[in-house]
Amino acid sequence: MSLLPPSARPRRLAARLRQRLARADRVSLAAALVAVAAGLLTFAIAATVFSHHSANHDEGVYLTQAALLLEGQLAFHAGPLADAFHPWFFIEDGGRLYPKYNPVPAAMFAVTMGLFGEPRVTLAVVAAGNAALVYLLGSMAVGRRAGLAAAVCFAASPMAVATSSAFLPYAPTTFLNLIFAVAYLRSVRDRSLRAAGVAGVAIGLAFFARPYTAVLFAAPFIGHALWRVWSAVRRFGVESGASTPGAFAALGRRALGVSRSGELPGPIRRHGFTALFGTLFVGVTLAYNALMTGSPLVFPYQVFAPMDGPGFGERRILGHTVDYTLGLALESNRYALQEIATRWFAAGPLGTAAALVGGVVAAYGWRASGDPRGLLDDGETGPSPDPAGSPAFRRTATLLLVGVAVSVAVGNLYFWGTHNALADLSDPTDGLASLFGPFYHFDLLVPLSAFGGLGVAAAGRSLSAARERLVARGVSPAAAGAALAVVVALAVAGGGVAAVDAAADPMERNAAVDEKHEMAYAPFDEATFEDGLVFLPTPYGEWQNHPFQYLRNGPGLDGEVVYALDRDPVENFAVLDAYPNRTLYRYGYQGVWTADPETRVTPKLEALDRRSGPRIDAETTVGVPDRVARAQVRVDPRRGAPGGPDHASYTVSDLGDSLAVGWAVTPEGVRLSDAAATGDADAAEPVPFDPEGDVVAVTVTLVDPAGATFTYRQEVTVRVTEGGEAGADGERVEAVWPPERSTCRLVTECGNEGTYLPDEPDAHPDWVVFETAATGTGDR
Repeated sequence: MSLLPPSARPRRLAARLRQRLARADRVSLAAALVAVAAGLLTFAIAATVFSHHSANHDEGVYLTQAALLLEGQLAFHAGPLADAFHPWFFIEDGGRLYPKYNPVPAAMFAVTMGLFGEPRVTLAVVAAGNAALVYLLGSMAVGRRAGLAAAVCFAASPMAVATSSAFLPYAPTTFLNLIFAVAYLRSVRDRSLRAAGVAGVAIGLAFFARPYTAVLFAAPFIGHALWRVWSAVRRFGVESGASTPGAFAALGRRALGVSRSGELPGPIRRHGFTALFGTLFVGVTLAYNALMTGSPLVFPYQVFAPMDGPGFGERRILGHTVDYTLGLALESNRYALQEIATRWFAAGPLGTAAALVGGVVAAYGWRASGDPRGLLDDGETGPSPDPAGSPAFRRTATLLLVGVAVSVAVGNLYFWGTHNALADLSDPTDGLASLFGPFYHFDLLVPLSAFGGLGVAAAGRSLSAARERLVARGVSPAAAGAALAVVVALAVAGGGVAAVDAAADPMERNAAVDEKHEMAYAPFDEATFEDGLVFLPTPYGEWQNHPFQYLRNGPGLDGEVVYALDRDPVENFAVLDAYPNRTLYRYGYQGVWTADPETRVTPKLEALDRRSGPRIDAETTVGVPDRVARAQVRVDPRRGAPGGPDHASYTVSDLGDSLAVGWAVTPEGVRLSDAAATGDADAAEPVPFDPEGDVVAVTVTLVDPAGATFTYRQEVTVRVTEGGEAGADGERVEAVWPPERSTCRLVTECGNEGTYLPDEPDAHPDWVVFETAATGTGDR
């Protein structure tokens, strides 16, 4: 218990903080500031540029998965309504819906979603962590000042900025890979068994998150570990006078505890510890596969699209098929690497030039340090290495970074995802890569940043040496310092301008996407739901969250608002029956939904009702402009019924500035109530529809003397039921009200392009009026 008065405690804490800051060196503090800045920038971009999520619809998958995990679920259990709630990239299995992606990135998002109600905090933490880990990794490989510059290069790279700000798995997986790399090198440098264990856990989690990505990153380290183990075994054999197989056998007996003659050599213990934990999480991954797919060797993504994994030849996902040849792989990945070097790494070509300079400096250092055996045998049998890292250790670390660059670049040749992300190889503004960069190569930013930092540090050392030479030649220290300051200022300004310029284009494109999304989701941002059920359109097929990933269901499909796909009338009525007491809405829009951010839509969130009774009478009133010669009124069901007429119609020639059309829905069919007055008895007969559920279109087409047309179209979802106040044969009709309305020029059906917007007067000509009301009995 503290004996200090309360007023003295803040002063004591402040004094302690000042002492710690005084002990901390400037480089470490600067690295911490870079990491914090990276986290804050990521959160700000996520909350603004991606306020309604990005054009990459994987975000909705991971956020939905995170919400499931918070409820202790790995899947939705939707039963017979699974198709109505089927999210994008989820697999339907007998009423169970589970994601094609492994749950590690989603679990990381779920942590802050549960703690703070804001998963963007995870994005900020991951971005800050990646910058800090790049500093630590760079410090071990190329020196602390170069490591600081490396952290800046990583944090300032447009690909890191954009990708880290969205709910995508690439930055979180790199975070795990970086923990592995830092812990692995510390286990080698400091001979730390604890660090070796951390490395194993980290790479195991990375494998669970994205197996192929983790394997590519870890491949050089695995090769290094195997060589060190092999060297230790051979050394043990020489010291014990045993052959290499005998040395393996003796060490195996020690590992199993059969022999008590001594402990295992250090490299074997540490790398074995790393392998143990890594393999443990490989087992967890296989167990997850078995739980979700029924087979430990079948990943969920393979169930979703068996031809979507690594490999050449025919690659396929959903309706997209490509003959992925080695030539296409080389072309796509060359373009991806070119894009990273010129657009997506810090400062574009300037940053890439710094990385090349850093590579040259590192190669010169490797050559000058001598001791080629130090590459793979870091003085293990000698005294403990210098904590700052020996030249041999640094050579090992930098060569491992080179190995990462090679394995990521070469390994991605074998995966067709880069080709898909690039879309049009001749257009850098096309495809998802235009918004996030070639994100399958995200780990490539790590070695690029490390060598870029070394290049920057080398340039700084060269400038300091130039200042010393000027002073030695008689130039005053003040003048030499001023000249150096001018050069540094120009370099910083040039690098800053290049960095901002490189990031500007993708941020502008993503901001345009967000503006489109903000407009499309405006009705939801303005609405307050209480036990709502919203039917969503399906512009890309029957998928939820593709494209409307902002509108996601909760794990129980029972939140304050539930989203269902607007599909077949029979299936829609099944949803309505399952949620009988919900307030109903239908979301629609005027326009065509495309991936182009400049193609906007005007949204509409319309309240719905269910009308039922022995008969539903309706009247539709439409506006008529001057010079219209006649109007044709028509009714036709989408499905109809066998043996009956498929439509009915009549023509009106005497028109004023409006036209009222009466129609009725009965168990026998839909009839045009006013047709008899025109003298067309056949048009007055009911047109039968599918009693299980159908969509009936009632249209009024205006025709001018030149033959041009303007059509008012309304589509009402109807079915025949039994019970209650009975009509003929004890039957009733039910309709979802109001009908979907659209206005079309020159055609009688134009889909969402003609969606009628009653609350948007500027969306239609002044003379357009489109009102419809049900006047029958038995309203529900």
